[in-house]
Amino acid sequence: MTPSPLVLASGSPRRRELLALLGLPFERLSPDVDESPRPREEVAAWAERLAREKAQAGLSQRPHATIVAADTLVSLPPLEPLGPSGSPEAETGRITFGKPQGAEDAKKQLRLLSGREHEVYTGVCVANARRLTSQTVVSRVRLRAFSEAELAWYVGTGEPLDKAGSYAVQGQGALFVKSIEGSWTSVVGLPVAELCAMLEGMGVPLPWLR
Repeated sequence: MTPSPLVLASGSPRRRELLALLGLPFERLSPDVDESPRPREEVAAWAERLAREKAQAGLSQRPHATIVAADTLVSLPPLEPLGPSGSPEAETGRITFGKPQGAEDAKKQLRLLSGREHEVYTGVCVANARRLTSQTVVSRVRLRAFSEAELAWYVGTGEPLDKAGSYAVQGQGALFVKSIEGSWTSVVGLPVAELCAMLEGMGVPLPWLR
């Protein structure tokens, strides 16, 4: 039986490059979904929901394909705990970043992230006409503190302007990254190890399993 075509439902060149590492032929489309959070929606659920909605939007355009979709959010906890661990109050004050709305917004995001550890949530979804599977992968990243001159230079490169959190760990933004705990590819935008397992579970023939 001929396998269904694989489609990446994302316009991100980083996700395209990561998916290409698997050696699978794929096509691309860019679904348009509302990325606003729902009331009291946790960050992990928000990222996974957006990945699922993008996959479902992709399926509406390519119903006979297997769709891969993802969404990445950067979340910064408050400086001081505002309630007992695990309580709703403990999440109050958490700041979540998507893509910046221009250069000044990118500078604002980076000032908040400077010298601090934050969490990167990437929701990933694989779907076809019969089945949909999804999950969220969480990684922790610490940026070193940087000066206003460094910030102005980096934003001036244009690199931060289409990145959640306003930095690219795979680009010039690596100059500011002190450590990563978790999946590097998930921080870039597509958790490759987890995606491989999902594709295999969906019956997609991976090159090394043929």
